[in-house]
Amino acid sequence: MSRLTFIPAALLALLLVGCGTPSQPLPMAVAPADALQIRGWVPEALKFQVGIAPVQGGMETGRWWGSKVSATALQQALEESLHAVGMKPPAPEPAPRFELQTELLQLEQPTVPAIGVTVGAAVRYTLVDKASGRVVYQRRIANTEEAGLADAIVSPSERLRIANERTLRANISLLLRDLVTLRP
Repeated sequence: MSRLTFIPAALLALLLVGCGTPSQPLPMAVAPADALQIRGWVPEALKFQVGIAPVQGGMETGRWWGSKVSATALQQALEESLHAVGMKPPAPEPAPRFELQTELLQLEQPTVPAIGVTVGAAVRYTLVDKASGRVVYQRRIANTEEAGLADAIVSPSERLRIANERTLRANISLLLRDLVTLRP
């Protein structure tokens, strides 16, 4: 293969690697087995008493820049997770006592996804007592997760999406495990 035919093939490969599919909310939500375990530890004060403010941060997936995590997808994953553990009220009325404020601060991804993809995320969570305005909980949770060749053999961009979803799922799980230790 001559150099002139190799360059267009390499550019095409780089373009295909950059294409991405958006991270989905359901795979980012806490796993059912974890939700069942956490549900048993939720303090009475938090049962059906945590509402969610609109999530800040995040980025929509673009055609050329790989898989990202949107604020909307993270919001849906949080709502599903809080519902699964019994913290989110089943209906909007009566209004919940607490509000969870969330900001996706950082999503570290490889520029070009390879065989093994590691993604890091940092999310700031703040739980506020709406009646008093008092911050009950605030923490920046940072973690990493990975996806390998066995997760998506053909597509590096799919491995990136899977790593994104695993990272946020683990991040949300860490949040929930923190929240059950609170005694507001």
